[in-house]
Amino acid sequence: MDPMKDLLLDLTAEVRARLQAPPGTRPQLLGCDEGWCLLRDDQGVHHRPLSECRPPAGPWDLAPLIDHTLLKAEATATQVEALCAEARQYGFASVCVNPVWVPLAAGLLKGSPVRTCTVVGFPLGAASARAKAFEAETALREGAQEVDMVLALGPVKSGQWDRVAEDLRELRIAVPAPATLKVILETCLLTDEEKARACGLALEAGLDFVKTSTGFSTGGATEADVALMRRAVGTAMGVKASGGIRTYEAALAMVLAGATRLGLSASVAVARGGAGSGAY
Repeated sequence: MDPMKDLLLDLTAEVRARLQAPPGTRPQLLGCDEGWCLLRDDQGVHHRPLSECRPPAGPWDLAPLIDHTLLKAEATATQVEALCAEARQYGFASVCVNPVWVPLAAGLLKGSPVRTCTVVGFPLGAASARAKAFEAETALREGAQEVDMVLALGPVKSGQWDRVAEDLRELRIAVPAPATLKVILETCLLTDEEKARACGLALEAGLDFVKTSTGFSTGGATEADVALMRRAVGTAMGVKASGGIRTYEAALAMVLAGATRLGLSASVAVARGGAGSGAY
């Protein structure tokens, strides 16, 4: 087999797990890397060159890769309830909510395959590692299964890489497997060298994902950043694209660039193959 196909098969534990799920009625795009994509349809799992990756009719089923997200400060309980109902209906990977709503979301999603995700140190990343760890531990006790932490950007810009590494290690201790830990790089504020180095430290610390953006800064996900992050972590970690992805076409482009998870608020529209107005 082509070595790149072997790499693609090992893209992330998340993707491998999805291979065990029954095929859907629409093709599911399970992951892409270096010119190849891995898809599942009613005939099984297949490798295809990117040039052949569009199905003959209808959009890819991106729903299993989506973190259905609502992180606005003014989000209400009613909105969280609707978010969870949509996640169940469409089969999204998770719902991502602020810590205050973790108990509600976890209760509503209990018994379903949809996971409860939350954020810590959000959106600035400027809290101490201890504060982030306490926030994460509390969220896990209240039912969270995934934690998206924000990188300590000040130390990055100060060249204090030992401090950044310690921040990541402390959060990995606070969020042990099988819980999923992602680090948000806020790529719009970093140089390419800083992005790559942060990815390397996340890989060394044993995190599960690197993520592009909070959606609350000066920019969101780009295909170039997703591709850079994929190159930096290889097949050992997931890459989550988030921030400003409002259309099916934009979401698909992120997956083709190497993303294995998508953070969206326009999730329902994207899952239907269209466009939405979500701000995240």
